[in-house]
Amino acid sequence: MGKIIAVANQKGGVGKTTSAINLAASLAALEYKTLLVDADPQANATSGIGYDPKDISTSIYECMVDGINAADIIISSSIDFLDLIPSHIDLVGAEVEMINLPNREEKMKEALTPIKDKYDFIIIDCSPSLGLITVNSLTAANSVIIPVQCEYFALEGLGKLLNTIKIIQSRLNQELEIEGILLTMYDVRLRLSNQVVEEVKLHFQQMVFDTIIPRNVKLSESPSFGLPAIMHDADSKGAISYLNLAREIVEKNAVVQAR
Repeated sequence: MGKIIAVANQKGGVGKTTSAINLAASLAALEYKTLLVDADPQANATSGIGYDPKDISTSIYECMVDGINAADIIISSSIDFLDLIPSHIDLVGAEVEMINLPNREEKMKEALTPIKDKYDFIIIDCSPSLGLITVNSLTAANSVIIPVQCEYFALEGLGKLLNTIKIIQSRLNQELEIEGILLTMYDVRLRLSNQVVEEVKLHFQQMVFDTIIPRNVKLSESPSFGLPAIMHDADSKGAISYLNLAREIVEKNAVVQAR
């Protein structure tokens, strides 16, 4: 039985897509069958895995709006054990088109349920908003990872996201858990980074992952090569950190590989 993990934060620039791509790739590197679902109209996760969104004809959009079978649009990546359901710009229109659909909050869940058992992990890269697509992602997910950057406004907006998660837990998905809060863009040289780490751990304690993702050049430049950091430079601090995060998640969930 695959576990669906959404990576969500309505605040942009917190390392959400970077985390979704690199966590999915790291789980695959550990030989767990992993599916990355790009649920962001910007389609950065799609391009970050090496596909040009302009070349994508069918995406998660068609699954949600037209009821196309998700199994038919899965594409394999250059990484063993890692598949992708891509996104494209049409996803922007999905929110409007879905407004009058019955059970509109459950369209992604309906799309992913038939393929869930084929994977150990399904990682959803959510859009940077709390709109209908993100609500769909959280309704489909078993848990959510919240990336928080080690910067001054780190906790700003986090309350709103946690409130949205509570609403979804009470109305749409009682089983949704917080997998953990992931501290990103950590700069060891900055006192502020250390203060943010302390503050977040003080507020959220056990919810914070042990792994902290550093600011890292290889992590920043790998999307321009259409590769996760682990394929771009496996020895970089960024790649090693996401591999540690993947191990932490595997250990926490005691997952047995699907074969």
